[in-house]
Amino acid sequence: MSKRVYLSRDIAVTTVQEDTPVSIRIQVSSATVKALHTKLQQAYLKDDGRLVRRTTVLIDLLVHHVPMVVLCERWGLSASCLYDWQRAFLLHGLDSLVYRHSGGRRPKLLPRQKKRLVELIEAGPLVVGCETACWNAVLIRVLIWRAFGVLYNRQSVCTLLHNLGFSFQKARFVSDHLDAARRQAWLQAEWPRILRAAQRQKGLILFEDEASFAQWGS
Repeated sequence: MSKRVYLSRDIAVTTVQEDTPVSIRIQVSSATVKALHTKLQQAYLKDDGRLVRRTTVLIDLLVHHVPMVVLCERWGLSASCLYDWQRAFLLHGLDSLVYRHSGGRRPKLLPRQKKRLVELIEAGPLVVGCETACWNAVLIRVLIWRAFGVLYNRQSVCTLLHNLGFSFQKARFVSDHLDAARRQAWLQAEWPRILRAAQRQKGLILFEDEASFAQWGS
C-alpha cells in the first residue's frame, strides 16, 4: 500500500479587508483506494460492524468527498469522531483500522425493529431503493445494516427470516411470449395422446430443443 497522500492546495491572496481561507482537499492514491475497498470487504466477511462503519466513512470522506456534515447526520456521529478517524488514517494508514473484540453477545434486533423489518420486506426491494424486485439474503442483510445498524451474516439472516414467518421460494422461469391457455390445453389433451401412443407401441419419447454451436467447434 502506498502511504503517500497528495494535497491539492489553492492559495488565495488575503488583505486586511478580506480574509479568505485556504481551501485544502485531500486526495488519496488509487492503491490506497483499492486497499480501503479490500478492507471493507474483509470487514463484511468478518461481520465486524464497527469496522464496516469506519471504513465506509473514510471511503466517503476521502474518496467520494462527501461533506462532513452529511456523514455526521447519516451515521449519527460527531464531527470530532470523524476527524479523529481521518487523522489516524492519514498518520497510520490501514494499521488504524483495527478493533479489538470487546466480547459479549452480538447485538440483535429489538421486537419493534423486527416489526419494522417485516414492514420493509413486505413493501418490496424497489420501495427501499434496490434495483431489483426480488429479495435475497444479501439484500436483506444490507437492509438490516442500513436501517438498524446491526450486521448479520447470511446464515443468521435466513434464520431470522424463518422466525419472522418468511419462507424461501425459488422462482420458476416461464417464457413470457408463450400462450398460457394453449400450453395448458396441450398438457391436458395433446400430451396424454402422445403418451398413450408411445405406450401402445412400446416406444420412446424424445424431446428436441434448439441449440447453437460455435462455428469453430467446441
